Amino acid sequence: MRRLVIALALIAASVGLAPIPAQAAPGFSTSYQRIPGAGGTELGAVVLTPTGQGTGPFPLVVMPSSWGVPNVEYVGQGSKLATAGFQVISYSSRGFWDSAGGIDIAGPPTVADVSEVIDWAGEHTPADTSRVAAVGISYGAGVSLLASAQDPRIKAVGAMSGWADLIASLNPHDTVNLQSVAALLALGNITGRPGPEMQSLQTKFVGGDFDGAIAEAEAIAPVRSAATVVDRVNANHPAVFLANAFEDSIFPPTQYTDFFTRLTGPKRLLFAHGDHATPEVTGAIGLPNEVWDELAPWLRHFLTGADNGADQEAPVQLKSQRGVWRSYPNWAAVGTPRTSYLSKPAGLSRTGALQGSAATGWSNAIGAGVPTVADSGIAILSGALQGLLSIPTGVAMPLVDRSFAGVWSGPTYGSKTVVNGSPRLHVTVTPSSADTSLFAYLYDVDVLGGGSLISHKPFTLRAVTPGVARDVDLRLEATSWEVPAGHHLVLVVDTVDPRYLGRSSLGTTVRFSSPADDPAWLSILIA
Repeated sequence: MRRLVIALALIAASVGLAPIPAQAAPGFSTSYQRIPGAGGTELGAVVLTPTGQGTGPFPLVVMPSSWGVPNVEYVGQGSKLATAGFQVISYSSRGFWDSAGGIDIAGPPTVADVSEVIDWAGEHTPADTSRVAAVGISYGAGVSLLASAQDPRIKAVGAMSGWADLIASLNPHDTVNLQSVAALLALGNITGRPGPEMQSLQTKFVGGDFDGAIAEAEAIAPVRSAATVVDRVNANHPAVFLANAFEDSIFPPTQYTDFFTRLTGPKRLLFAHGDHATPEVTGAIGLPNEVWDELAPWLRHFLTGADNGADQEAPVQLKSQRGVWRSYPNWAAVGTPRTSYLSKPAGLSRTGALQGSAATGWSNAIGAGVPTVADSGIAILSGALQGLLSIPTGVAMPLVDRSFAGVWSGPTYGSKTVVNGSPRLHVTVTPSSADTSLFAYLYDVDVLGGGSLISHKPFTLRAVTPGVARDVDLRLEATSWEVPAGHHLVLVVDTVDPRYLGRSSLGTTVRFSSPADDPAWLSILIA
């Protein structure tokens, strides 16, 4: 009997000491699904469901794909989110790759697809459809912002390298972004099926009916621009995370800053140097990435209430070309205005000054329609070189032909100076033609005359009266640029840039002037 008791005790002890079977490590399962979108149009989707993390429900992250990119675009980052407890659906946007329908350029059906995917997730996955984020890059970013105006279930948005104002992006100041538009049309035809809107636009564009294409684009753009429905976004009160590249050649940064300042809910704005999608593309495939490292805690905080400090970070964060991040409480606080006045280009160099006192009563004429060595570079390539390899779009300033460009040079800086925000130019111009394009460039120039492009902006005068003076107020694209000691700023304004569809004609002229009651000036923000 005693032996039996001892044996039973040993058995009990061994059972009590036996290790508890380990639970499965947090992970995810993957499936491919055909999800019915708006009107029943099927969307090809990759669905990532958390495993080893209970039965849910899990906060939902919906990820519409970029223009011309399939649903595997976000699988790397989606895997991280699913492992962290998010239900993730990454799908090919309507009309592209394995999704049916036609490309409608972020039209109402494409935006409605986001809500249909949310509905499907509520029925077929352990998703909590009261806690939803819409996240995307480029086309997916624009669609996500638009969806947040339509669907109050979207509590957070991650919109990277996207647009808020389609016309301000692709036709800034009535100057078509020719290289980018052509690239988008080509990629859309290669990877998808253009819908009626896109077919009509590209028929006019390819056929040379640029005015017709512009008129049609302007007609359909408002419903496709989140800036138009910002009041509805604010009413739904999602937490909006915006990120972009300073040199983005498709969706430039200033249209994002305008939208950001109008948002009234929780918001964050991250800008770094690079071209379209280059700051965040590595993160989409799962590699370490600064933008996604900020976005993931943002989603966790606003979808789960995690006390991780994401809501305490500075709303505006800018990264200079030297790799230094600087933080600001709002966009208005990124710098202090410093105004320089343009003087008459003179001397053998025909270069004007950027000086502290107003210079008036002068005028300076240049020939139009002839390119100079100053330009904005090649779409996608030039900005990528700046962002990834710190190779700027350069110019040899002495080689800029002053017969076809106005040039104004500022004083040499005695110490490093940080230029932030959007430089502003005000000047009076008198064109000899009804249609003339102007291109303003701001350069960081060293002692040898080598210039690095800081910012630029096009401006086209259309159907004006030749010979009549008119004011030009131009806001250049946003930047964060460290000008080294010993360098100086140079403003160049000419009339041709290969990136854009310019309207300047050979044999015409443009006269810059600075009237006594309206001096010409350049304003920059110093951090």
